[in-house]
Amino acid sequence: MRLFYAYKIMKLNINNETSRLRAVILGTAKSNGPMPTIEEAYDPKSVKHIKAGTYPLEEDMVKEIEAVAKVFEKYDVHVFRPKVIDDYNQIFTRDIAFVIEDKLIKANILPDREREFEAIAHIVDKLDADKVIKLPEECHVEGGDVMPWNDYIFIGTYSGEDYPDYITARTNMDAVIAIQELFPHKTVKSFELRKSNTEPKDNALHLDCCFQPIGKDKAILHKNGFLLDREYEWLLNFFRKENVFEITKHEMYNMNSNVFSISEDVIISEKNFTRLNTWLREKGFTVEEVPYAEIAKQEGLLRCSTMPLIRD
Repeated sequence: MRLFYAYKIMKLNINNETSRLRAVILGTAKSNGPMPTIEEAYDPKSVKHIKAGTYPLEEDMVKEIEAVAKVFEKYDVHVFRPKVIDDYNQIFTRDIAFVIEDKLIKANILPDREREFEAIAHIVDKLDADKVIKLPEECHVEGGDVMPWNDYIFIGTYSGEDYPDYITARTNMDAVIAIQELFPHKTVKSFELRKSNTEPKDNALHLDCCFQPIGKDKAILHKNGFLLDREYEWLLNFFRKENVFEITKHEMYNMNSNVFSISEDVIISEKNFTRLNTWLREKGFTVEEVPYAEIAKQEGLLRCSTMPLIRD
């Protein structure tokens, strides 16, 4: 065990999405509960699988998450897990909180999911209390929309007047402004995302469903996830077209942008992402393939189920 875990206070450090990972909270699918009703579902992809009778089984999702845990063990990453709550979905830890620099910011999530944060209290208790931030109630934000990238913080949002009508709209402009105030030395760049309560192929639930930086200067990107072409073009220019892997609508639906970086050179990816994984290897990345297609049925994948705490 590394020295910084031996002390009562754990020092957080996250400045980007790809520096060498040292500590992470990995979600759990144990005691995931029965298949939700259509009314209980949080996203259109889950609804689709509930209706079709193809909603993922707990035993399959447990196997998928434990495959990721084995990859973390291989790379000497310290893995924390939530305390298991009976019959409760605790897979997507990225939703409930996120770390920027040395601060953990508690997400203002859907009220039904509050217990998910309570289940990581034993980890939060290891932190300096002054470094645990709770945003004002009017600030809606989930970690899948927030991406620290060195001097920038990229944030997915939706600012339409019909925001309350979308269960898929998770981060508002109040949260964007609050995060800019917390980190005045950073450039906070927000992106309007396309939302749909009914059509998963037209819904970017979070920013990481249509975009993610990888390596030092590359990115995965899907144009239709963005409401404004100019914001998509900004990202394309920022990373440069030759460094961007453009995914199709079908690949976005399958969560191809939602991979997870252990380092600038090592990426965990779903084993069926053949086109993406081939491109990554051609660009010099080591790709650790895992099965994650069942968990993907809930409109979340590898980044969604991991909350990094410490990177070098």
